[in-house]
Amino acid sequence: MPDRNWREYNEALVRRGEILLDMDFIDTWPDELAKMNDSKVGKPFDYPESLIKLLAIVHAYLLPYRQSEGFTRALLRHTSLNAPDFTSIQWRVAKMDVSIDNTITDDIVIAADSSGIKVANRGEWIRKRWNVRRGFIKMHIAVDKETREIVAMKVTKEYVHDSKKLMPLVKQVMQNANVSKVIADGAYDSRKNFRFLADNKIESVIKVRKNASLHARGCMPRKLSVIEQKSNFDGWKQKHGYGYRWIAESAFSAFKRTFGEHVKAVKWKNMVKELMLKASIYNMFIAMNPKWAG
Repeated sequence: MPDRNWREYNEALVRRGEILLDMDFIDTWPDELAKMNDSKVGKPFDYPESLIKLLAIVHAYLLPYRQSEGFTRALLRHTSLNAPDFTSIQWRVAKMDVSIDNTITDDIVIAADSSGIKVANRGEWIRKRWNVRRGFIKMHIAVDKETREIVAMKVTKEYVHDSKKLMPLVKQVMQNANVSKVIADGAYDSRKNFRFLADNKIESVIKVRKNASLHARGCMPRKLSVIEQKSNFDGWKQKHGYGYRWIAESAFSAFKRTFGEHVKAVKWKNMVKELMLKASIYNMFIAMNPKWAG
C-alpha cells in the first residue's frame, strides 16, 4: 500500500464536520416549507426536509434523538426559527425515503461481501452473566472497485445465505451502471449466480468450493471456472483479479470503525434505514478522500 498523504488525510477528516453541519437549510427554510405544503392535505409541515436529513445524519453518526433535539436548539439559538422536539425528529426520519448516494460510473467492477451487525450494544459481561444471546443482522454490500464506494446494499436476517443476495445486489447496481465483473468469495458460489452473471455478460470471479463438481449440470460458465481454479488457483486469482475482493472487506472494516458494530434502532424498518443512512455518510467520506477506506 502506498504511503498515506497525512496532510490530505487530516483535511478529509476535518471536512467531515463541514458535511455534518451544512447550514444552507436556514436560508431556504421558508421557501422549502412553502413548496412542501403546497396542496398538502392535513396539517402542514413545520420543518423542511433538508433539516430532517441533516438531523438524520447527525443521529446515525453521532447522537440519539433526545440529544439531537438539544443539538438543534443550540444550532438555531441565534435565529428566529424553532427547533423540533425529539419525537417530531424521530417521526419525520422514520417517514423519510433513504437511498444510498454514490458517484457511480458507467462501467464498473464490483466486489460483494456481507458482515454481521449487532442489534444491541450489550456489554460482554452482561451477555455472559445472564446468558443473553447477542443477536445480529446481516449487511450485504457491493463496492465499486475504483471509487471504493458502496453502490448497493441489502439488509437481511442473520440466517439468510450470502449467495441468495448476489443477484439483488447486482440488479441494484445495474439500474445505474454497466457491471463488467463481480468479485466474491466462496459463499456466493452457486450455479444460479454463475448463470445469472453469464446471461448478463458479466465476468464471474467467484471462488468455487473445494469439493466443487466438474459436471456442468446446466451451467457451463461454472464448470469452466471450476476447471481453471482446480488446475491453477494462483494463476486464476492473478488473471481475473480475485485479490481485489479485499476492497469489500476493507469497506466493512472502515464502516465499523466509523459507526460501530451495532444499530441503535429497535424496529426492523428503522434498522434498515439507519444502515442505509450510514452507508450514504460513508460514501460522502469516501468521496472526500478515496484513500481513506484503504
